[in-house]
Amino acid sequence: MIKFFKKLARYYVDTFKNIGKNSSILTTMVLSVFFYSIFYPTAYKAQTAESLPIIIVDEEQSYLSNTIITEVAKSPNVKITEITGNFEQAKRMVQEQKADGILLLPENLSNSVVRGEAGGIGLYLSSAYFLKTKQIGLGLATAIENAVAEQAERFGKISHFQVALPIHQIPLFNTLSGYGSYIFPAIAPLIIHQTIVLGLCMLIAGYREQRWRATTAEFFGIYLAALTIGCLGCYYLFGFTYWINDYPRGGNFWGMLFSVPIFISCVITMAMLLASYLDISERAGHLIVFTSIPLFLLSGAAWPLQAMPTWMQYFAHLFPSTQGINLFIQLNQMGVPIQVVIPKLIYLVCLTGVLMIWAYIRLTKTHKK
Repeated sequence: MIKFFKKLARYYVDTFKNIGKNSSILTTMVLSVFFYSIFYPTAYKAQTAESLPIIIVDEEQSYLSNTIITEVAKSPNVKITEITGNFEQAKRMVQEQKADGILLLPENLSNSVVRGEAGGIGLYLSSAYFLKTKQIGLGLATAIENAVAEQAERFGKISHFQVALPIHQIPLFNTLSGYGSYIFPAIAPLIIHQTIVLGLCMLIAGYREQRWRATTAEFFGIYLAALTIGCLGCYYLFGFTYWINDYPRGGNFWGMLFSVPIFISCVITMAMLLASYLDISERAGHLIVFTSIPLFLLSGAAWPLQAMPTWMQYFAHLFPSTQGINLFIQLNQMGVPIQVVIPKLIYLVCLTGVLMIWAYIRLTKTHKK
């Protein structure tokens, strides 16, 4: 037994050495985590899209239209690129990507407000970019409501116009209400997932090119080395990166410490199994290209799982990445007790056991095929 543990320790250290010697694997498994921890938060540093360009078509040129323009100019969400009276000119500017939307203030706008009519103002948005469209709508809604409400009060005795009761939105968990603090917690487990899968597949496939067959000590030495790298990467992303960017974090600290090794173990055993079917290390890149987009879409971050077809929802929950993303959002941001995520942890543990046995048989009993 002592001899086995000595071998295990030696292969554990050798795995780190081999990763360090191969610049491609080192970059994939270690350096890329640092790169993504800087790249993603920096890209979404503003949290919400601001100063999106719009064109205002002011056909009426009245006190009300001037008031609306003044209120719109105050909104941080939009930036008035040009004020014109020609709608066709504004449309051409949107087509030329000089602006993302058009706010039309028609000739009869003031009379519509006086008569209590709801219609009048037209908002034409380029729906080619969903997030831009949403932010422009949010920026203009408040500005227009304030201006029209002020005008309506002046004619309150002769108009049936009523300002809608405001509804206050209070975020429970993503307290910054920003896109960066939403997307990074969702993408961080997938970053770890893909870097481990790609790095281990390259490493083991490289061994198999030399007709390598793993011993038990080698198998678990590789597993433990990858587990160390994966856990440290997770703790770095979920701890330091969250802290430096002030993302909501630390809801269930001990739950995170306990759950990270389980998730990483599942990813490692899956990677080792996949690697056992690769004949050359270059094919690992094909695997990542094929799986990255589907795994992100099936995570529920890009589109709610509940809105997908039922069969696709069940299919999505088979993947460790989907389970891990939802698991860590619940623990790290929502702060749920560990009991709430026990079903996810049990599934990951069971899947890890199946994948580990399968990978062990493949790597210790067979050469490359």
